[in-house]
Amino acid sequence: MPKSNCSDCTCRLANEVGQLKAIVNAQSKTLAKLVRQMRDGCKKDEEPKECTLCGLNPCLKCLQPDILYHLGLDTETTDFPKVFGDVRFVCMGGTPGRMENFAYYVMQEIGLKINAATKLRDMAEAGKRFSLFKVGPVLCASHGMGCPSISILLHELIKMMYHAKCKDPVFIRIGTCGGIGVDPGTVVISSEAVDGRLNPAHEILVHGISVQHASQLDEGLADEIKMCHDPDKDNFDTVIGRTLCAHDFYEGQSRLDGAFCEYTLENKQTYLEHLQSQQVKNIEMESLAFAALTSRANIRGAVVCVAILNRLNGDQIKTPHEILAKWEKRPQELVARYIRKTLYFNENDNLSEEPEDETDKRASQGAAGDTQKAPAEEAE
Repeated sequence: MPKSNCSDCTCRLANEVGQLKAIVNAQSKTLAKLVRQMRDGCKKDEEPKECTLCGLNPCLKCLQPDILYHLGLDTETTDFPKVFGDVRFVCMGGTPGRMENFAYYVMQEIGLKINAATKLRDMAEAGKRFSLFKVGPVLCASHGMGCPSISILLHELIKMMYHAKCKDPVFIRIGTCGGIGVDPGTVVISSEAVDGRLNPAHEILVHGISVQHASQLDEGLADEIKMCHDPDKDNFDTVIGRTLCAHDFYEGQSRLDGAFCEYTLENKQTYLEHLQSQQVKNIEMESLAFAALTSRANIRGAVVCVAILNRLNGDQIKTPHEILAKWEKRPQELVARYIRKTLYFNENDNLSEEPEDETDKRASQGAAGDTQKAPAEEAE
C-alpha cells in the first residue's frame, strides 16, 4: 500500500510539473511578444473584428436590444464584445453543479487562479434557467435535459457569439450516456448523431411543416479530443462512434423500467443489437439538436460522454454514486486536455523559439518567476 501511494504521488507531481512548464512557456512567449510590440509599436488591425458564424437570422441586426431571455442577458446592458469577445471554447453539460465544477477544474488546468475567498459568478443567474460561468477563454454552461432544452440554450449562446464577434468558437457537450456494447466507464466521442430511425437529422416543425437539419459533427475535432486520451496512463477506454439521440428517457430508449412499456424484452434486445450492428456506441438525449444547430452556424462541435452502463446488460443504474462521480470526470479530463493543448501548443507556434534579443530573454526569464495567471492572450 505505501508503494502504491508513493507511485500515485509521483505521478500526480509529474503531471503538475508538466502543466506548470506549459503555463510558464506560454507566459514567456506572451511577455516576449508584448516586449517586441512595445519596441516596434503596436499595429492596429486593418479591419474590424467580425464574427465567423454564418447562416444566422438576418433579423438579428434589427434587434435593438437583443434580449437573451433564458440567460438573463441583453445587448443593451452588457457589452458583449468586451465581456465575451475572447471566448474560444463553449462547454456545456446537463446540470448547473456539473458545469460549475468543470469551470473550476478547467480553470486549474489552463493555469488561471482567483482569490480563494471569491467564487465564480453565475452569469445567467438572472435568467433562472441555465448556469453560465466564464473562465478566461472558456465558457461553461448547463443545458438541462433533452433537445428542446439544449436548443434554447444554443440559440442564445450562438447569438451571444455573434454579438461578441467571436472568431471560430468550438462548442463541446460533456455528459453521460447509456453505452451500447461498451463497458461502463468508457468515454464515447460521437462521430454522428442519429435519431431512433438512424436518420442523421434533427427534425423540427416550422409552421406545421417538418423541417430536417443535418446533425453533423466535426470529425477532425473528435479525432483531436480522442488523441488527448493516453491509453498508457488513463484507466479507461475512449472510442469514437455513432450516437443515438432519443427524445424520451424510457420508451424512447427501449427501457423496460418506465411507468409504461408495451414491448417485450425480446423486442428491446433485438432493437439494441440492431443499433450495435450499425456502429451505434451510445444513447443520450441532446446530440441531435446540438449537432444540427452548431453545424448550421458553421461552429465546430463535439459530443463527449461517459457510458454509465451497458444497455445490452440492463436498464437501471446500480453503480454506486462515488464511482459514477469519478466516471463523470473522464470526459471533463479529455476536454480540459484538449483546451490546454490548443491554448498552449498551437501547431503554428514553436515553443522552442528563442527570444530575439537580450530584452526578450529577460522578459522570458521574468515570466518564469510568475505563474499566478496564464493570460488569455497567450492563446492567440
